[in-house]
Amino acid sequence: MTFPIFTSTYTCAMPKIRAENTTKREIIITKAAKLFKEKGYKAASMRELASLIGVEAASLYNHISSKGDLLRLICFEVSTVYYASINAIEKDNKNSISKIEKLLRFHVSAMIDNYEKVYVTDNNWRNLEEPYLSEYRELRRNYRKKFTAIVQQGIEENELKQIDANSIVMIFINAIGAIDQWHRIIHKVDSQTFEDIIVAVLIDGVRK
Repeated sequence: MTFPIFTSTYTCAMPKIRAENTTKREIIITKAAKLFKEKGYKAASMRELASLIGVEAASLYNHISSKGDLLRLICFEVSTVYYASINAIEKDNKNSISKIEKLLRFHVSAMIDNYEKVYVTDNNWRNLEEPYLSEYRELRRNYRKKFTAIVQQGIEENELKQIDANSIVMIFINAIGAIDQWHRIIHKVDSQTFEDIIVAVLIDGVRK
C-alpha cells in the first residue's frame, strides 16, 4: 500500500499521535468511529479527524491511506469480532435456546461496549468500495445464515415456536440495532439489567 507524500512550509515539528497501551492506528480508528457516528461518514473529513485527535491532517496518512480505508478497517474489525463469537457458540454443546441467548447477549454487549464502531458498521457498510463491499456483503449474508441455522435447530427440536427462522433472526438483529435509541435511557438502567431485559423480551417471544 502506498501513501501520499506531503510537504510542508512549516519548520516546526507536527504534533505526534500519542499511544500508550494501544497502537496509533487503533487510536485513529476509534476516533474515526466517533466522528463518523456523530457527523456521518459522508460528511466527515480527514481534516476534522486530525483536529479531533490533535494532529496535523498530513500525520494521519502515515498510518491510514484514506477515509475509505478507515471505514474498511472499522467494518472488518467488527465483523471479525462477530464471527469469533458465533463460531465459538456454534461449537457449544448447549441447546439452541442457550446458544441464542449467548448470541443475543453478545450483540447487546457489543452495541453497548463498542457502540460507535458497531453503529458506524451497521449504518455505513454500503459506502465501502469494491472489492470490500462485495466481500463484506457476503460476510453479512453468511453470518445471518449461521444465526438462522441455530434458530432453525431450535424450531426443529421443539424449543421454539413454529415461526420462520429467517424472520426471527431479522427481528432479533433489527431490535438490537435500535439500541441507538435505548442509549438515551441507559443512565436509568444499568447495562446488565438492560441486557437481561432485552434478552428476556426477545427470547420469551419465540420460546415454545
